[in-house]
Formats: sequence, structure tokens, C-alpha cells
Amino acid sequence: MDRSVLKKAAFPEAGRKEWLDLIAESLRDKGGYDALVHRSDDGLPIEPLYERASEPQFLPHKNAGSSWTVFQRIDDPDVSRANAQAREDIAQGATGIQLVFEGAPSAFGYGIPASAEALRTVLDKVALRDVALRIDVHPQSRACIDWVVQLIQERKTTPNRLQLSFGFDPAALFAGTGRLRMSIEALEASLPQSLAGFFAMGVPAVLLEADGRVFHNAGATEAQELGIMLASAVSHLRMFEVARQPLVYAAPHIGFVASVDQDQFLSIAKLRALRLLWARMLESCEIEPMPVSIHTETSWRMLTRRDPETNILRNTIASFAAAVGGADSLTVLPHTITHGLPDGFARRLARNTQLILSGESHLHVVSDPASGSGGMEALTAGLCEKAWEEFRRIESEGGILRSLAAGHIQKRVMAARDARQEDLAAGKRSIIGTTLYAADKERPVTVLEADKRPMPSDGAVSCERLAPLRLDEGAGAPS
Repeated sequence: MDRSVLKKAAFPEAGRKEWLDLIAESLRDKGGYDALVHRSDDGLPIEPLYERASEPQFLPHKNAGSSWTVFQRIDDPDVSRANAQAREDIAQGATGIQLVFEGAPSAFGYGIPASAEALRTVLDKVALRDVALRIDVHPQSRACIDWVVQLIQERKTTPNRLQLSFGFDPAALFAGTGRLRMSIEALEASLPQSLAGFFAMGVPAVLLEADGRVFHNAGATEAQELGIMLASAVSHLRMFEVARQPLVYAAPHIGFVASVDQDQFLSIAKLRALRLLWARMLESCEIEPMPVSIHTETSWRMLTRRDPETNILRNTIASFAAAVGGADSLTVLPHTITHGLPDGFARRLARNTQLILSGESHLHVVSDPASGSGGMEALTAGLCEKAWEEFRRIESEGGILRSLAAGHIQKRVMAARDARQEDLAAGKRSIIGTTLYAADKERPVTVLEADKRPMPSDGAVSCERLAPLRLDEGAGAPS
């Protein structure tokens, strides 16, 4: 065919109006355009097509232009084996080590023994100045700060050259274990004074965190997770305000931890909404908005036990969302963690997922690439509005710790989880490899031998525990 004929062809202009007319005609008997609109767990409409945002929000993250910190999870009860894992991860490209101690809500049955000696063994021959170190909240979190300080002093390391995150969050610990070791009143009164010495050291560390993973993995919606994190961060500020300590000094030491899952767009919007909400909160406290540290972890809730190789794809999508959403650091849960303690192969895949996205795809080069996108801006604004409603509800219940003690937050999270599981049971949702395209024969999965660690049972105050529940467990898959 003569290619010149293409130059003579004329095509009618097609814009949004023409597209909508075509949809109205094609789906006349199926509801028209509304049939293509889906809703998130928070009831937010997700349309198939958006105009460019008229007033885009540019939300750069803390380390804009630089790659995120690649954290690798260390949770092996065998401390010698854990030390070997840490050194291997650093040698193969990880830039951060995440220590998960026994009893932590994020330990999923395993974890490093909670002692100063175990910490010293795990970090043996690990150069603290060359790697970021974060510790997930656990029952011995306050004592763990002293263990780390002691280790820093023993090694004669300059504190202000370290990258530390202690992950101390009483609300996440209370919700994830169902226990607090002292009364809420005693905790609020003692915490600012207890941490004053650490502030005096001048370490540029994240000391207090608002951790949403416990709530996400128990079934919370995106807006619920955001509202809970905001309430937790405000509780940190309020404790220092009551203690008559300047908030401007405490605010830089507060960070956030959020879950990211296979819902790429909602995960991106959630991280953008989190930065926007915290900036507004600081403004209301008459604190100049400052970059905030956001750590992310791929969702436990989304992972499956059947056909675990599909978890590699879920982790990749979630990691992509974390990078595009502006996460400052990321931990990828190994794809076989649903079967037990992951072995070296699964850990390597988790690490390399991040290294490829960073080193080869260069996802960190563009700061806030979602800015200006009509869909992403709409989701971000919608999540901010819904999250603010949840935050105000928690505040009206006496703050996050008292709301948890009374079971209010648990009730709302359980309602969201039950609704999601009902959709799965009714076939309105599907899980690839579990309820859809399930394999006839499962491939063998190898994990490390390790004994399960018990959850803590002691405490002065108790509440209904928010235990993690994977989607596939509610879909009838083996747990």
C-alpha cells in the first residue's frame, strides 16, 4: 500500500466529550459511565478517565533526587545466623538494616531475642556509620534505645554521623500486642523526660514513629490507616506539650511507617496524602513545615500462602508505588514469609527487587511524578478528607491510646476487614493464584528452621489485640 494515502486520511477530533458519548451509547443498558466507576474501601470514587488537575499539589519527599534507603529485614531468632544475614545484605547492596525483635507486632512469630547481648551479636562487624539502622517497635523498645546508645559508646562512633530510627510507637505496640507495661497516664507523663537525654545527644534520628502497619495488616482502609497515624503522631506532640518541652525540637524526631500493597494508585496517593496531612498539622501547631521521614513496608495482608511466586509480583508493584509516592525508605517482605522464616534465596529476591527499581529503573530521579495527574490528585484529596474525619473521630474518643483501650478503633478496623472478606467470599474480589487461576500443583517452598516466638502476655493495661490477617486466610486458603 502506498503510504502517502495516510497523509490524505482525515480522522475526526476525539476529546473527552466524544469519549463520554461513545461510552453512553455502548453501555446504555449497563449504567453508562457510572458502570466504569469503582469505589475504594473508603468509598472514594475511582473513575476511568480524569482531566489534568487544575491546581496540582507538588509534594517532594525528604530526600528528593536521591534513592530511597534499601532496608533488609533481620528477624532470625538465631543471632549468629542473623549476623551473617546482615553482613551479606550490606555486601550485596542493602543500605539499611531493619531489626525485628521478638514480641514485635511485625515479627509474625519470629524475631531476634530482646536483649543487649543479642543486639551486640547481630551487629558484630557491621559498620554503623555506613548503614542506616531501624528498629521495629517491640515490648522492650525503651530499653533498646539504651542498648543502642551503649553500643555507640563502646564503638566510639560519632552519634551525629549515624542514621537511626528507633520506631518507638506506644499505639502500634498497644494495638499489635494488646498490652502496655504501664498505665496510659504513666506513659504520657514519663515518656518526654525519659527521652530527654537522647535528645541532648544531638543524634539526627527518628525516635518516635506513627506506625500504620499494625492497622493495615489487621484490615484498616487507607484513610483509616492515615487517620490513625496522624492521631499517633499528634499524641507524641501532645505529650511533649504537656511536659512543657518545645514542640519544634520534638517534631524533627517524629517519623511515619506505612504499608504499601498491590493497589498501586491508592498506595501512591496514601503516601502523598500523608505528607500533606502532616504539613497541615505542623502549620496548625505553628511549626514551620519540614520534610518528614516516611518508611514503607510491603503489605503482609496482600501476601498469599498458595502460589507464593505471585507474591514477587505483588511486592514489585508495591515497591514501585512506594518509590513513586516518595518513600524515604522501604522494606520488602520476602515472598515466602507466609510459609515461615525466609531463606537466603527469598531474601535475595526481596533485596534485588528494590535494587533493580532504583539502580536500573531510576524511579527516584523524578520528584513526585504523580503531581498534576487528575486521578492521583483526586485520590490524594479524597484520602486527606476521609483521613481527617478518622483523625477527628479518634480525638473525640480521647486520643489514640484511650480509643484503643475502649475498642473504638478496633471496631472500625474489623468492620472494614469483614466487608472486604465478604466481597472475597461473594466473588466480588479475587486473588490471583488463590481464588483465580489457582495452580493444580504447588511448587515446594523452602524456609529456615526456627522456633516460633510467643507474643507478650504481661502488662498493666490491655485492649483487644489487632492481629494480622492475610486476605487469602479469609478466602478459605490454608493459613
